[in-house]
Amino acid sequence: MISITVQYFYDHNREDLNLEFLAGREGLDRHIRIARIQKPGLALAGYLDQLHPERVQILGETEISYLSTLEKKLARKRIEELCSAGISCLIVTKGLDVPEALIDMANMCKVPLLRTTEISSTLIRSVTTFLEDVLAPEASIHGCMLDVYGVGIIFMGKSGIGKSECALGLVERGHRLVADDVVIVKRKAPGVLYASASDLIKYHMEIRGLGIINIKDLYGVSSIRTSKKVEHVVELIEWENDLDVERVGLTEDTYSILGVEIPYLQIPVRPGRDLSLIVEVAARNHLLKRMGYHAAQEFDAEFFRRMEDVKTKKKKPDLESVE
Repeated sequence: MISITVQYFYDHNREDLNLEFLAGREGLDRHIRIARIQKPGLALAGYLDQLHPERVQILGETEISYLSTLEKKLARKRIEELCSAGISCLIVTKGLDVPEALIDMANMCKVPLLRTTEISSTLIRSVTTFLEDVLAPEASIHGCMLDVYGVGIIFMGKSGIGKSECALGLVERGHRLVADDVVIVKRKAPGVLYASASDLIKYHMEIRGLGIINIKDLYGVSSIRTSKKVEHVVELIEWENDLDVERVGLTEDTYSILGVEIPYLQIPVRPGRDLSLIVEVAARNHLLKRMGYHAAQEFDAEFFRRMEDVKTKKKKPDLESVE
């Protein structure tokens, strides 16, 4: 299961969320495994059944005010129960004063205790967005990823078949590169995939015989994207005379990535074929299908309608010959 440490969370959000460390530094290696945060109001009231471990706990004005109403011994007991439940860390919002018992128990149980000047609602949105991104299921795919007419397309195929050359041709036509060689795909929500490049090779492309080139430097910032939703998979395959490929377009195949089924096409590669043009047409056709227009199905329906018309005419008697 994907996880990050509290240290990683703190380092990447310290400035944006105005975080300060109050206690529990020995617990920085605790893990955060769940993107949803929790406000432990019920836990502080003694109901611990729904307190989930390895989640970030947010203490707002309501929780801090409630602790101040409890008798000191009881408040310390409730804080100890909270800190002993395997939680990842505690964040106090609005720059509130933190009870000494909470600081002492955080140090004793080695639970990182942070404070921010942000209000609870803003903090919850920011933390959830960050965690949903870093904790999203992830896969690495050998291929290229481009934004073609707003459609995110992953190019696949065996090494040397021409994926990068096809991608370069599309960039030349004004489309945008997301990643070359290694595509990082994350499932951000059920049925939704986003692709990006690794930090080391983003904006770069390898062209055999030419070497490494920087697309952003060559074509400008309008030629690249940092991430894009995955909507189509195109596999480049070698042309063979007996190759069984789709000729009409009625069969719609899918390719599974992280359990999400993505529309899938196989395009045979042969000298003289303009692959960039074919991919552009595939992207346009995908947009039409998304709007409810399916050319192959319409052609098929029209073909069978005319066949029925021919059969109907043959069944009609010739009235002149009868007379």
